[in-house]
Amino acid sequence: MKVSVTSKDIIKLAAPISLAMLIPQINFITNNAFLGRFGERELGVNGITGIYYLILSMIGYGLSSGMQIQMSRRAGEHDTEGLSKIFSNGIVLSVGLALSLVILTLLLAPLIFGYSLHDPENIRLSVSYLYIRSWGLPFWMATQLFNAFYISIGRSRLIIWGALTATAANIFFDYCLIFGHFGFPQLGLKGAGIASIIAEFIYLVTLAGMYYFRKLHITYQLHIIKNFSLQLCKQAFIVASPLIVQFLFSIGGWQVFFIFIEHEGQRELAASQILRSLFGIIGLGTWALASACNAMVSNIIGQGRQKEVISLIIKIAKLSLLYTIIVGGLLYFFSHAFLSLYTNDASMVAFAEPSFYIILAALFIMALATVMFNGVVGTGNTVVNLVMEISSVGIYLIYCYIIIERMRSPLYICWISEGVYWTALISFSFFYLRSGRWRGKAI
Repeated sequence: MKVSVTSKDIIKLAAPISLAMLIPQINFITNNAFLGRFGERELGVNGITGIYYLILSMIGYGLSSGMQIQMSRRAGEHDTEGLSKIFSNGIVLSVGLALSLVILTLLLAPLIFGYSLHDPENIRLSVSYLYIRSWGLPFWMATQLFNAFYISIGRSRLIIWGALTATAANIFFDYCLIFGHFGFPQLGLKGAGIASIIAEFIYLVTLAGMYYFRKLHITYQLHIIKNFSLQLCKQAFIVASPLIVQFLFSIGGWQVFFIFIEHEGQRELAASQILRSLFGIIGLGTWALASACNAMVSNIIGQGRQKEVISLIIKIAKLSLLYTIIVGGLLYFFSHAFLSLYTNDASMVAFAEPSFYIILAALFIMALATVMFNGVVGTGNTVVNLVMEISSVGIYLIYCYIIIERMRSPLYICWISEGVYWTALISFSFFYLRSGRWRGKAI
C-alpha cells in the first residue's frame, strides 16, 4: 500500500481512525456520567486508576506504534511477507508484555497507591478496582496491534466495527453492573471495571474476525510459530522501546498530576476527572490525524520520497488545527451543557468551568504538537522522540510540583500545566524537523 499526500488521502486514512476513537470516548463519557451519579468519590478514584491503566495500555501502544512504523515501511516497500512476519511477532510480544504488566500490577498497586494517596478509602477503592481492571490488558494490547496492522495497510476503516461492538457492550454492561439493573448485582466502581474488560474482549474478537472475514489472512499470513523470530523481536524492541519509555513518561507525568490533585481535595479530584474528558473530545480528530501522520510519513519514506515529509506534516497540522477550532468553538459556547452531562451538581459545574477554559486554550497547542511529534515518530528515530518527551515531561513536572504541591494553587492554575507541556513538545519537534537530521534513518 503506497499512500499519496493529498488532503483527500489524509482524511481518508484519518477519518476511520477518528470514528473508531469516538467509540472509546463515548465509553469514557458514559462511564464517568454513570459513576458521577453513583458517587463523587467513585468518580474521583476512577480518574486516578484510569490514568494508571492508561499508563499500562500506553506501554502496549508504544509497542504497537513501533510495529506500525515497521509495518508501514514494509507496506511502502511492497514487502508483504516482511509485514506479515512483523505482525505475527507483534502478537506474541503484545500478549506476553500484557501478562507481565498484570502480574506487576497485582504486586505493586497496594504499594504505589498506599504511599501516594492520602485518603484511606481512596486507597482501598483504587487497589480493589485495579485488581479487576488490569485483566483487560491482554485483550486491549492485542487489539492495539490489530489497529496498527489495519492502519499500516490502509484499511483503517475496519477498526470501526470493533469499536462499535465494544461500545454497545460497554454501555450496556456499565448500566447493568454499576447500578445493578436487569438482575445484575450493583457493583459500582468494580462493575465499571468488569464492563470494560468485557468490551475489550469483544473488541478484539471483532477485529480478529474481520481479519478472516475480509480474507486478509490469505495475503498477510499470520503464522505465530513459523514466523516467530528472535531477530525480529529484537528489532521491534529497538524501534519500540524508546516509544514505550516515552509513553511511560508522558502518561506517568499525568499520573503524578492527578496524585497531586488528590492531595488538594475530593472535589478537585472529581472535577479534574470530568475535565479530563476534554482531551478525548478534541483528541478524536487530532490524535487520529497524528496517527495518520505517523503511518504516512513512514510510508512515503519507504517509497523514497523524503523531500515530501515536511509538506505532508504541515498539511496534516493545518487539518488538525481546523478541526480543533471547530470543535473547540462548540465546546466553548456550550461549556455548561457539556459539564452538566457528568453531574447534576450545579456547584460542581461552576467549580470546573474556569479550568475548562484553560484546558481548551491549551488544546489548540496540542492540535499542532501531536501531529508534529508523530511526524518525528514516523521518521523512525524513536530515541529522539524519547529525549523530547523526557524533556517536556520534566518541565511539566517542575511546574506541577511548584504550583500544585508546594503552592496549593487554585484548580484552574494547576491545569495551566497542560499548556506548559504542549508548548515544550511542539518546540522540540519543530526544531528537530527543521534540522533535517531525521533523513536517511533505516528501520
